[in-house]
Amino acid sequence: MIFNKEASLIVISQEKISIDVFLQNLEKDYSKLKNDNLVIDLLSFTKLTPYNVISFLEMAKKHRENGKSFLLVSEKVSYDDVPQEINLVPTLQEARDVVEMEDIERDLGL
Repeated sequence: MIFNKEASLIVISQEKISIDVFLQNLEKDYSKLKNDNLVIDLLSFTKLTPYNVISFLEMAKKHRENGKSFLLVSEKVSYDDVPQEINLVPTLQEARDVVEMEDIERDLGL
């Protein structure tokens, strides 16, 4: 896994592993990441299904309950095909924008 720390978030991506192995590695390292806003970059996965995205649901719920943003980035799956609890956006820039907006909302107590 590749971790890129940016101002208020960590972008996590991967090279040449399956989505299942990627999720397992993410779960294993989660304790180190739980205090940061997370953007999971799935753009490099050539075969991605709504089922693959839904496999992140429990982690997304747990992370949001912790008061942090958790977003998945992929243009291969539509956000209409996944539960509302999963923030799915098509670009990394949109993910950065959403994290920024959610940080503002948290600061304002909304």
